Formats: sequence, structure tokens, C-alpha cells
Amino acid sequence: MRKEQDFLGEVILRDDFPFGINTFRAMNNFNFSDKKTNKFLFKSLLEVKKACAIANLKAELIDKAIGEKIIESCDFLIENFENFIPKIHPFQGGAGTSLNMAANELIANFALKKSGFSFGDYNKISPLNHINLSQSTNDVFLTAVKITIYKMLDKLHGSVEKLLSTFLKKEKEFSSILKIGRTELQDAMPISLGQEFGAWAEAISRFRWRLDKAKDWIRDVNIGGTAIGTSINADRDYLIFVVDELRKIVKIPISLARNLIDATQNADQISEVSSLMKTGAVTIKKIASDLRLLSMGPNCGISEINIPPLQAGSSIMPGKVNPVMLEAIIQVSISVMFGDGAIPEAISEGNLELQQFMPFIAHTILENGEIFASAIDKLSDTIINISANKNVLSRFVENSYAIATLLTPILGFATVEKLLQESKSKDMGFLSLILEKKLITKEKLDKLLTPEVMASPGLPIIEEDI
Repeated sequence: MRKEQDFLGEVILRDDFPFGINTFRAMNNFNFSDKKTNKFLFKSLLEVKKACAIANLKAELIDKAIGEKIIESCDFLIENFENFIPKIHPFQGGAGTSLNMAANELIANFALKKSGFSFGDYNKISPLNHINLSQSTNDVFLTAVKITIYKMLDKLHGSVEKLLSTFLKKEKEFSSILKIGRTELQDAMPISLGQEFGAWAEAISRFRWRLDKAKDWIRDVNIGGTAIGTSINADRDYLIFVVDELRKIVKIPISLARNLIDATQNADQISEVSSLMKTGAVTIKKIASDLRLLSMGPNCGISEINIPPLQAGSSIMPGKVNPVMLEAIIQVSISVMFGDGAIPEAISEGNLELQQFMPFIAHTILENGEIFASAIDKLSDTIINISANKNVLSRFVENSYAIATLLTPILGFATVEKLLQESKSKDMGFLSLILEKKLITKEKLDKLLTPEVMASPGLPIIEEDI
């Protein structure tokens, strides 16, 4: 066991506990549940610390031997970051101070170990005097948050790109299959199944474009601004080096915010990114709901498409299969949509020179983005295996009144309406009735019942056709 002390008193820690007194207090103060700090956020924080150490070394602000041990320790911890995530609940007070100190203590202790000293021997290498040199929680933590959001958006963009490609493949595959469109869940005009998938592809394409823009919005960081953006206690040479070094480490085109005071106290870019993700979730939920509706059945519903079976759907009904992946996607989308509501609320509660609820903000948007990307990957895997129930689609077209709309430019609305009433009174299909009355030939009717004619703009019926 070892003893550590701060101005609040002493604590006894295990010798092999890789953190220090600040982390210990935070772990005990915020033990609301088993939920832990986002691991990728902590990795980004370690990367920021490495960049700061290199900048301090280049600016000759730190002893060379100590600086090199700090950088060496950062490299080891970044490589093995998943083994060192502090058990600090993501909902914590202090605007990220607990996580910043966890990183400071962890790096200091490993630098001590590599130098032949014991954990906690901070008079040799200090979490504050050496690891936190030229820094504040308020610039390093927010910078780490933005880096992690950027990486999350990159992953989400890849998932959306895959989904878009999947929809475009199905658009081509289903291009020659005619079906009945629906408005307000009632029969409407014909459309090809490919056109339906193509419309979904276009909506996903817009989501991809928004993600491209979001990555540009989030890459301005406030590193070097220290406490409130005035760069107090940050050497000028350090400020020159730190952004370049960080850019090399994270391999992201980050840039220094034009106004560090603004970048420290305002987080509207994060609110905008969250709102954009919510818009994408609205689109994904609508598409998943549509696919679920079109697969309804299989024997007593719409059943126009077949969703790949994934698992048994009932503990009492043999052979039942449910669209479980689509239902899961809908739930994820709802979670993302309502998670967005908390983020602007927390951001708007930021007071004066700081966003004190940044740990909550960061956790919520990162959790939303990570689960959303994974769900979209699963949605792509489902959609690529969807098949068309061609017999059902063809029967619906033949039993619809869609051809009636095509006849109205020639016969007039009132005449066609009477024909529809007659077909209903005789319990006879409309197509059979107009063939019986010789209003159109079978050859012409077959020509009309194609996506090229019925699902295209213009007037497909001309007088010589009837």
C-alpha cells in the first residue's frame, strides 16, 4: 500500500494502482452505476497529452530525460489504452477535471516506473508540474472530445457510405419490378420497386453529405487556450508546436480555433453535429419502418418483400419469424433522436467561460454515434439480402385501379369513375372489365403494365392505343 495526500487529506492506495488520489476520489464520488468513461475519449486524451509533452520538450520547458519518459509512457498507454480506462462514471462534475487528472496520474506513474521509481513518487515526476505543464482541463479535455467526435463521425460516415452502396445495388436489381405505390397507406400510382429503393438511397446520400460537413465543423480545437482561452501559463513556443504535433499524432486535419476564448466556452458545433445525427436517425427510422411494413405477412399481410430470417420469432407460435433487425434499428434511431434532446440542453447550461457539463455532452453524443454506426452496418447486411415477392407485387398491380388513372386523359374522369363503380358492383376486376368492353387490347395492356410506362412521367395512353 502507498499513501497519497492532497489539500483535502490523505488516502491509502494499493501499490499497483496505476492512478492517484484524484482518480481515486472521482471513482468513489461518481459511482452511480457500472457505466465507464468512453474508451476512445480516454485514448484521445492520452494522445493530446503526448502532443503536449512533445511541445513542452521542443520549447525546452521540461527536463529532457523526464520529457522523454513521459512520451515513452504515452506511447505505451495509447497502444494499450483499453487496459487502463479509469472506472469513473461519465456523468461527473468538474467539466472533465477527473479524467484529465486520471490521465495525468496514469502517465506520471508509468513514467516513474520506466525511470526506476515507484508509483506515487511524484516529487520525481509530477502529474501536475510535468504531465499537465502548459495545460488546463479546459483545453486538453475539450480538444480530446472534438478529436473523438471527429473519429466517430468518420466511422459513421463509412457505415452510411456502405448503406448507400447497398441501396443503389437494390435499386438496380429491382428496377424492372412494377408495384403499387401507397399514399396514406392506400393504393396509389404504380412505381418500380427499384425506384422505391432509389428514393431511400437519395435520402441516405443527403445524410452522407451532412456528415462530410460535420467533420469540417468539429475539427477546430482550443488546445493552448488553457483555463479560459487566454493561454495563461502557456509559453509562446509551446503554442507554436502543440497543434502541429497533435495533428501528426491523431492523423486528423485539426486546426486551431480563431478565437480560443470562444472555443473554450461555446459548443454550438457539437450541438449542430448532434442535431445532424438526429436528422439521419429520422431518415433511418422511416426507412426501417417502411421495410418492416412492406414485409408484413408473410401470408396475411402486404408481403411485397422478404426480409432475411435471423431467429425464431415466438415461444408459442411454431415457424413465426419477426423482422427483429428492423425493429432493433428503429429502437436505436429513437435513442439517437431523443439523446439529441439532452445535448443542446446541457450545452445551453454552460456558464460564462466554460462548458461545465462537457463530460455528459461528450458521453451522450459519442454513445449515440457509436451505436448508430453499428446499427447502420447491420441494416446494410439486412437490406442486401432482401428479395422481392414478385407474384404478390404483380397481383397487386393487376388488382389495382392504377390503369384507371391512365385512362382519364382519354375517357374523362367521370367515365372512368363509372367504370370503377361498375367493376365494384359486379365484383369484377377493373382490368377485366375494360378488356371485356374492349376499351383496350390485351397487347396494349401488357405494354402498359411495365415500369417504363406506368412509373414514368408523361401521358402513356394516346388515342390510337385504345
